[in-house]
Amino acid sequence: MPVKCINFELRHPAAFGRTGQEVYAAALDMIAWADEHGFARVTFGEHHQSPDGYISNPLLVAAAVGGRTRTIRVRISALLAPLYHPLRLAEEAAVADLCLGGRLDLGMAVGYVEDDFDAFGADYRSRGRFLEELVPFLRQAWTGEPVEWQGKTVRVTPRPAQDPMPIYLGGSVRASIDRAARLADGYFPPMPQFWKYYRRACARHGRPDPGELAPRGPIFLWVTTEKKEAVWERLAPHIRHQINSYGEWTASAYTDPFGPFVPTRDIAQLSQGGAYAVVDPDEAIVLATGLGAGGELHLNPMLSGIAPDEAWRMLRIVEERVLPHLPH
Repeated sequence: MPVKCINFELRHPAAFGRTGQEVYAAALDMIAWADEHGFARVTFGEHHQSPDGYISNPLLVAAAVGGRTRTIRVRISALLAPLYHPLRLAEEAAVADLCLGGRLDLGMAVGYVEDDFDAFGADYRSRGRFLEELVPFLRQAWTGEPVEWQGKTVRVTPRPAQDPMPIYLGGSVRASIDRAARLADGYFPPMPQFWKYYRRACARHGRPDPGELAPRGPIFLWVTTEKKEAVWERLAPHIRHQINSYGEWTASAYTDPFGPFVPTRDIAQLSQGGAYAVVDPDEAIVLATGLGAGGELHLNPMLSGIAPDEAWRMLRIVEERVLPHLPH
């Protein structure tokens, strides 16, 4: 059976009539549902100053998940580490992990939206060096023993539930990938094609080969019993909102933007090469089965303001028409 994952950005664009309170409450209910139905992971990202309310504090949401679940792991992918004070970050991650009973996968990245660094008074140009120093600091800090940071001796309490706490790093440039191979327990690639560079970096640094990247389903999968054309029409504004939002962020930071976020007004092109998919239950079963053991099947039920009621209808179809037919 593939690894089942559920993802949330918790956006609630005003144009779609959603409120933050409504979306956050529904997300916790859906994560509890996912926990009951054998989902392995829920993932949260982080962005700031986003007018649609994108999650700005994923560790706080992770702690809330701990109160509603028993087995599902929480992946932060990725926390924008240079915007945090290291001591505060160590404390908040430890508390979140305790709330989860040791189910936190802490993924961090340097970030790429320069306006956020200005807002937080952080140095955009030294963000890579900051992360180089942060990872060993966190590892020492979570031992509960005194640790040095920029000439001061500090102590982090309480300790996290996990010992050691897993640290993953993200990033799309060679320096970020090399850093992940040297310092982290793993790498979260923003796009699958970066994985081969991570394997090469692991080899250079004498680290074990992580092997091939597990097959992954679409970043957005919607299962329906309706006519697909009608569903695409209904979902199009939400998909387009996500594509355009990420497209604007990456265009502001990179001269050659990458990823499945190419702005388009054409519904026929919204699938972005299969990154977004609308399927019927039988097609979902074939897709999931084809991923094989260790492959990843992803759901994003409230993408960019999709109404909770509509998201629940889709999840019930998954529950009744798809999950019982997946291999165990």
